Amino acid sequence: MVNYYHRQIKLWGQDIQDSLQNKSIAIIGAGGLGSSIAIALGGSGIGTINIVDFDNIEIHNIHRQIAFVVGDEGLYKADVLTSLLKKRNPMIESNSHVMSFDEYQKNSIKVDLIIDATDNLTSRSQIDIYAKANNIPWIYGSVEAFNGHVCFFDNASFNDSFKVIDKTPAGIAAPIVMQVASFQANLALRFLTGLSIKKDKLYYMFYNDNGEFITQSFGVKS
Repeated sequence: MVNYYHRQIKLWGQDIQDSLQNKSIAIIGAGGLGSSIAIALGGSGIGTINIVDFDNIEIHNIHRQIAFVVGDEGLYKADVLTSLLKKRNPMIESNSHVMSFDEYQKNSIKVDLIIDATDNLTSRSQIDIYAKANNIPWIYGSVEAFNGHVCFFDNASFNDSFKVIDKTPAGIAAPIVMQVASFQANLALRFLTGLSIKKDKLYYMFYNDNGEFITQSFGVKS
């Protein structure tokens, strides 16, 4: 396994790569966003990855949730994703937490970063409250149709910036899920390696009616 991280070491050197082994994250949600984020960061060498999700895999999940295959239906998403991460990179620790975020909070597990991969505003509101109470930064991500949002929350408040309502997402195209997850994973990796990132800025990305990819950014309330 000595050459596993060869291309990353060429990018930022052995010391930074070694430092990632001491980093710990929690990914809340093991569906479309969570699958892609976990695979990207597990392969990058984040030392400990906690996967939090209480859902079972259903057939309609598989087209956009790249950790799962036909035949996985009925299994817990967190268990399957955790097992995959260990197979892809045995040098990291991956922990499955088959529970709600409410239950997970009670464990008080210390992490360097929380990554939102949920699909509802109520869960994100809870993540923001927990993160602020424990002085942990977190990365918000959402996706719907051909558009998505991403924000690295540090000092800014999700609950002051978003109206929390019970809203069911519209249809979702599989590639935009991976695109938003990739953005979240890149922010996470830059933060964990000590590279510069823009915090407390909301990015909105979408494909317009002509198929042009557009990104916009906005400040969020502190």
